[in-house]
Amino acid sequence: MHTDAAGPEPEIRTISSRVVYADNWTRLRRDEIERSDGFKGTYAVVERDNFALIVPAERGGFHLVEEYRHPLGRRGWSFPQGSFPKGGEGGTSEELARTELAQETGLRAGELQRLGTLAVAHGMSGQYGEHWLATELTQGEPDLEPEELGLRHQWVTREEFEAMARDGRIVDTSTLAAYALLLMAERRGEVILP
Repeated sequence: MHTDAAGPEPEIRTISSRVVYADNWTRLRRDEIERSDGFKGTYAVVERDNFALIVPAERGGFHLVEEYRHPLGRRGWSFPQGSFPKGGEGGTSEELARTELAQETGLRAGELQRLGTLAVAHGMSGQYGEHWLATELTQGEPDLEPEELGLRHQWVTREEFEAMARDGRIVDTSTLAAYALLLMAERRGEVILP
């Protein structure tokens, strides 16, 4: 995953930092900061582990997952995605992508191609998502985690995917960002979808 690039001194200096909440997935940190002009204040930072997002493509379309998203108070469609739990298994981004795809959809990818790395919510978090294209898919059994109760998966055409983004069935920005990365890779001739 992405690491900070070397560069000039940061424009905001952290004076002190403390974790005000933590669980297996999220930490909320409160930083006392000083800006380069001397102004002091606080900054809340949501710490989440980096994640993998997978674009499972076949037959001119994509496999999506739908699940209830508590913060939104509704169900929504997205590409499969997730991170390793704290204190649990670990591994590379590619291993995580393969694991998440298999857990959420039962699909196994014969081929994975990296599409890119993007920051998720750069105004409040340092979390990055590594985006992957999965092809040469074979179906197996999903292995859902308890948090994924009620998750379902469905194949949709590219046209249906775009309609779902327009009409609000897909509101996940990481899913739409992955689609944008895919479109750019197609335009450059780096990928040809099955």
